[in-house]
This record gives sequence, structure tokens and C-alpha cells, in this order.
Amino acid sequence: MENGPKVTVEPPDRRGLREVSVGGETVGSAWSLKGLRRILRRLGYPGDVNVKDGTFIRWLGGDSRTWPDQPVKRRITIAVMMAGLLGSMVLLVVIGMPDVLRGLTFAGRVTGFLFVFAGLIQGLAASAVLDYWGKRRVRFSGAAVLLGALIALATNSLLLLLWLQEMEYTRYLLAYFPLWCWSLGALWLLVREKTWTGIPHPKGFAAGITATAVIAGANLVYSSMYQPASQPLLVSLEAKFGKPTVDPRTSFVELPLTLHARNKGKVPAYIISDDYSVYGHMVKLSKTSSGLQDTKKAMEDESDAARYASGAATETLSAGRFLSIGSSLEPGEEYTAERLVRLPATADYEALEVYFSLGLIRKDRGRISEWEFPYPHLSWEKDEGRFYCPPRDCGESLIYHSKVQHNNNIINVTRRPRYVTTWWTITPEDSAVSTSISSFSFQPKGTIDEAESKREMDRYDVTNVYAEAMVPFAALTEEEN
Repeated sequence: MENGPKVTVEPPDRRGLREVSVGGETVGSAWSLKGLRRILRRLGYPGDVNVKDGTFIRWLGGDSRTWPDQPVKRRITIAVMMAGLLGSMVLLVVIGMPDVLRGLTFAGRVTGFLFVFAGLIQGLAASAVLDYWGKRRVRFSGAAVLLGALIALATNSLLLLLWLQEMEYTRYLLAYFPLWCWSLGALWLLVREKTWTGIPHPKGFAAGITATAVIAGANLVYSSMYQPASQPLLVSLEAKFGKPTVDPRTSFVELPLTLHARNKGKVPAYIISDDYSVYGHMVKLSKTSSGLQDTKKAMEDESDAARYASGAATETLSAGRFLSIGSSLEPGEEYTAERLVRLPATADYEALEVYFSLGLIRKDRGRISEWEFPYPHLSWEKDEGRFYCPPRDCGESLIYHSKVQHNNNIINVTRRPRYVTTWWTITPEDSAVSTSISSFSFQPKGTIDEAESKREMDRYDVTNVYAEAMVPFAALTEEEN
């Protein structure tokens, strides 16, 4: 053994790690005496070699008892750093994947991809923690950990800023708020460690991180604000009465009605409300008059005032739907529906009018469950559970209800869920349809916040389109006579 190469144990570095060399060649490093013996056994020396033998081992900067490493502290640091990076990785992948898989806009998919990609980088950074707080065999492991911590700070700061706009509880808050706190502590530790020391071009490294953050932020703004505003929803409706016929068996006028809808733009949409009604108008006519009649009522109703007609009354003759609520209207799609309105030829109407409306929500702004929303709940059926409401209190309505999600999943995880609800009712007098978007989900003692609903309808850019048509009733009967 005396003739063998001399083993040299270098002084401990600032972390307590001591380098081991044989004949001037580095053969490993050790945190403790146990680690040193493991290196010696690997080199072929017996496990019980006398480490105090100065002819065999030369100790520099201390002796065999000089091992300043604090293994408990080091392992806790490794565990905390890895937990933060892996937790942030999981959060970013969970947030980004829905946009990658189901995003309807290119910018939205890019944002989702950037989140997933950033999460994968954090996974690599988590593996680099073992090397950086270990024996540092990889040169840039510290830079990788620093990059992961910077990504965690940037993304969790973005999520917190979006959360502060509404300050609503969401279970994701239990993830990104602790991770934001963790990222601050991790960066303080990494700055103190000067982990950027081994980076060959630190300015380029910083510029790359900044550029990535700018791209992600720009895509978020573009996909959630600019693009929906720059591409208008262009849906046209048409309602038209056809040529009437008189059934000789019943002496009833049969009046065809054509309803037509077309998406002329580039934005797909969900139909969240759908209703048409046909009205018969009755008025009192007078050949003499001193001026416009019913002026106060006309001003209150924002309707027309006439000189020779007054006392207008309206009756609903027919009501129904054009398409199924919850169906889609894709770019270029158009639908036509034919209806038949029947009424006695002797009816005392001056004119017939059809009012046709659709409520639409842009698909590039929100997503609705196509397995839930199109299927209505009967408000008068007790088996409907939370949707049941006694008819004496609520009347009888079809209720369409579903969670609505923003097309950018970053918005969804920073706010509590929103629900779109449509009520459609036909009474002996008329039909009615109303829609709301709010956090109301038919829970006991819950009510719809009208201010919230208006704000959410604007946020999801809900659009209502209308079409009207009117024909004189006398012209219909005269044509047949």
C-alpha cells in the first residue's frame, strides 16, 4: 500500500464537499467519511483501510474528522426545491393541455403550448436540483434550476394578477398562491447561491426568458381580447310570410312562414336562446282625427303613433322554436325552417307580424357542454331535483343549464365557475325566452346577480339577433277571394 499512488483529500468547499484524487487525477468527491470509503472500495482498496495513515492519505484543509456538510439541511433543500418545481410543472400542464387539445384559435393553442412547454422545462429543472445540490457533475444544472424558478415566478404571478381582478375562490388558488410564495423564496436562495455563474452568456439567457414571457403574455391578450374583438360575429336572420291559401273544408287561412339563419362570418357560435312568435294586431280606426293618437303610450313603448288608428291590441297566434337550443352555427352554415300559421278567414286583425330571435355566444370566447346544455329540464317535474320549482311560483318552463368555460383556460382557473341558463316558456298569452350567465347553479337559496350576469354576458360577447316581418291581413284574404 505504501508503494501505491497517494490519495489526496482536498479541503471542503463552501458546501462541505471534499474532492478526492489519486496521483493527481480526480476520482470523485465525498460528503462524509462514509462516502470516502465508498470511493476507496470502488478503487480496489479494502473497506477497513486506515484513513489516518498519512503515508496513504494526504489530508488538505482538515483531517478525517473535517466534514462540514449538513446532510439534513441539504436534503430538505432538495426536497423543497423539487416539490415546488414539480408542483408548478403539474399546474402548468393541467392549465395548458385543454387549450392545446380544444383551443379554437391559433393564438389560444399557442398559449396552451407555451404553458405545457414551460411545465416540461420545470420538470427538467426538478431533475437538475439533484445534481446542483449534489456533486454538480453537469455544468449548467444551476442555470436550469434558476430558469425553472423564474418560470414559476412569472406564471404564478400572472395567475395571481388575473385572480385579483375578481378575487373569487377557486381550488386552483390553493396551488398557485403557495407556488408563488415558493418561487420568491427559491429565487432568493438561488440568487444567494449565484447560480448564473456557470452560464456562458448570461445576457442572452435573460433575454431568452424575457422574450418567452412577452410572447406568452401577448398571446394571452391576443386570444382573450383582441382576436374576438377583431372578428365580428355575423349572423343574419330572415322571417318571411309566403302565399296564403284557404282550406275549403274549414275556411281557415293557412299562411306559410319561412325562417332562415345564416352565419356569414368566420366565427362559430352556440345558439343559447331561440324563439319566434306570430302576432295578430287589432286597432280601432277613425276617419276623423285631431292629430296623432295614443302619443303617451307610443313614447313609453317606443312604438309608433298614428293619426287614424288607436287602441292597438295584440294577440299571439303561434309560438315556437327555430332550432334546438345548444346547437352550433358554424361559419358558412345556414338553416331554413318552414312553419304554417292557421287562423280563421273572418279574424278581426289589421296585420300579422312575426318576431324571430336567436341568442348566440361565440365559440372563440366560451365553451358550453354539448352533452348537457341541449337537454332541457322540466321546471314543473319534481324528479328534476334542484331545477324543480312549483308552477304557482315559477310557472312552467324548459330550463337549459350548463357550465360555460372561457376559451382561454387561464381565465377558468382564476375564477369560480360560470353557468349559462336559458328559460323558455309558452303561456296562453305569449312565449318568452331569457338567458343569463352567472355563478348561479340552482343551489338552494341561490339567486342570480343581475349585475354579474350583465358583466358576464358582455365578457362572453353574447349577441342577440332579430328579424321581423309584417303583412296586412286584408291583403291575405283579398288575394284568395
